[in-house]
Amino acid sequence: MNPFMRIAYDEALAGIAAKDGGPFGAVVVKDGAIIAQGHNEVLLRCDPSAHAEVVAIRKACEKLGRVDLSDCELYASAKPCPMCKGAIQWARIPTVYYSGDYTDTTKLDFDDDTFAKDVDAEENWHQIDQEHFGILVDAFEAYKDEIRY
Repeated sequence: MNPFMRIAYDEALAGIAAKDGGPFGAVVVKDGAIIAQGHNEVLLRCDPSAHAEVVAIRKACEKLGRVDLSDCELYASAKPCPMCKGAIQWARIPTVYYSGDYTDTTKLDFDDDTFAKDVDAEENWHQIDQEHFGILVDAFEAYKDEIRY
């Protein structure tokens, strides 16, 4: 077994033992070395976004002092859910290795497969009228002038 995947599995088991959340672990690797690792902490943090991949990405970004992980790889104990896929894309991680897929997580009553199929469903999303668009433009301009990385 790949040593990084083994560590992702060990993270999943550590999370289960600690009752921190679901049975998931993840590892971020750069140049053959582990930068960060994590397990699902949804229950520990009362945070539905604290999936293993997100936890590991947050730790990696903090350790490296940047949000661009385009020179890293991610190993996950299961196929990343749509939210985690988004975080992976935003972090610019180009390569992801995973083990279990959505058919496996569905057996444990996780909604990954359903969410993946419904990722574009926005029937309860409502755009506010355009009179507030100027505020948004101001925020975008301030970002471009002050923060852009």
